[in-house]
Amino acid sequence: MPRLFTALEIPRDAALSLSLLRGGLPGARWIDVENYHLTLRFIGDVPGHVADEIANALDRVHRPSFSLALSGVGAFGQKKPHAVWAGVSTSPDLAALQGEIDRICQRLGIPADPRKFMPHVTLAKLRNSTPLGVAQYLSARGNFLTLPFRIGRFVLMSSRDSVGGGPYIVEEAWPLSGTDARASSLVASASDASRIMR
Repeated sequence: MPRLFTALEIPRDAALSLSLLRGGLPGARWIDVENYHLTLRFIGDVPGHVADEIANALDRVHRPSFSLALSGVGAFGQKKPHAVWAGVSTSPDLAALQGEIDRICQRLGIPADPRKFMPHVTLAKLRNSTPLGVAQYLSARGNFLTLPFRIGRFVLMSSRDSVGGGPYIVEEAWPLSGTDARASSLVASASDASRIMR
């Protein structure tokens, strides 16, 4: 059974910016650009009927689309670094979406993640990278920042065990109701009203 998690996809322009962070760190296995994502909730290996229950419950998530920017870099594992990542600018909308998905998973009996949610995009898995090497890599790239990009949907992804992170497959996707869509329908109804008035 594939391993499941909910995530946000990283659009092409932001992924290209992330790809410029590759290199310059001995012992790093860089994630392929097409596999960049932001994990919202790790679910794990679950039977097919549980995966269906999760997908049905996620159908009820109704949140607005929002903007997100990637900002800064960091590493997991201080004394023995095991991954480097790009961070995410603070976003109440992201926190609200993640919180709702987490509550849905807990109601369905999916074990809670013991780690506090810290939004990030993994850039590389590390093997035998030294803390000094990682510190030098991070200090050279600490001012990393992308332009804001629009998040229009969240997805349920699966991964198979592999060496380099991925391949990840989108199993199902749910649109976020754009405030943009609501605004454009208001504009349309206003222009319809003005036509009727003439």
